[in-house]
Amino acid sequence: MKSKTKDQLSFPANILAPIGRFLQHQISKLEKNKQNIDSEDPFKVSGRTTDNASPDTDAEEQFGHARTSAIKAQIDRKIIQTRKALSRIKIGKYGICEACGRLIDTDRLMIYPEATLCAKDAAKREK
Repeated sequence: MKSKTKDQLSFPANILAPIGRFLQHQISKLEKNKQNIDSEDPFKVSGRTTDNASPDTDAEEQFGHARTSAIKAQIDRKIIQTRKALSRIKIGKYGICEACGRLIDTDRLMIYPEATLCAKDAAKREK
């Protein structure tokens, strides 16, 4: 009986190198977007701590802050997922589903290169 590691498929290094560079570039873009969104946060832009602002102005600032916070949280999740995919490239497990150990469909990886789960397991996790 063969050991599991010998039977396990993986992508060749010459295919993974450009994917790694692409993912690194994606992280740089995400970090830059996060900084841009942070600079739009009304709580950081206005510098107002306490004054008698109208309720409309206060509500607008609250909404703007909630919006930028949500976008930054989404960017943070994407950065984490991309770094995870990069680490999977380094250990030779890129393109292999974390949950079931099967290869992730290449069509899925083309659209979502930071995927660490196959479509079936990702759907299970989302439920």
